[in-house]
Amino acid sequence: MAFDVDRLRITWFGHSTFLLRTPGGARLLFDPWFVENPACPASMKKPPAADAILVSHGHGDHMGDLVSAARDSGAPVVAAPELCDWVRRKGIANVLPMNKGGSQQVAGVRVTMTDARHSSGFVDTGTMVYMGEPAGYVVRLEDGMALYFAGDTALFGDMRLIGEMHKPDIAFLPIGDRFTMDPAAAAAACDLLGVRQVVPMHWGTFPLLTGTPAALRALVEPRGVQVLELKPGESTE
Repeated sequence: MAFDVDRLRITWFGHSTFLLRTPGGARLLFDPWFVENPACPASMKKPPAADAILVSHGHGDHMGDLVSAARDSGAPVVAAPELCDWVRRKGIANVLPMNKGGSQQVAGVRVTMTDARHSSGFVDTGTMVYMGEPAGYVVRLEDGMALYFAGDTALFGDMRLIGEMHKPDIAFLPIGDRFTMDPAAAAAACDLLGVRQVVPMHWGTFPLLTGTPAALRALVEPRGVQVLELKPGESTE
């Protein structure tokens, strides 16, 4: 299925795992979870090559395959300092820690860490480990286009500030409900952000995640926002 996104290639592995190929050719991997991801196609369980790995928070369904992805690709891991410290202790030296409000150049693009309203902890050998606060990212691509990857989050009013400061063109927003926003809250987020396109994520993986792209589309398309709905394994090209 093709969409009107000619400067950016988006591949969805299911849940919240994406590989983005930027206009400059950089490969950005978000929230790597493949092996235990029931939505990920069997042919795509091996982490893809990447130039940078961005992790929104420390839950297993967002970083379950982070160590293997970082080890195989050699790509730097961008995440909260606490999560990066855990990754270092797993033998991954190439980390680029950052915190909310900060920015850095990664793989030729500018990455800014934003707020997110959620939780963040990873079960490691039977013990829950604190992984720092959850976050989102604004990525400014080589051609000036900006995207906002919200991670797992509730709706929050400062999304308006993200829209005003960064003017993202595309937002990747969770819509599943129960653990994140539902479609109605995601539609309100589109209004606050001022985006023209939205990629729904964190939906359909489990029965508990009841939000659907169709429900989101009914709310935002009358307002002029295009929903880029992908199937797991599908790309925008």
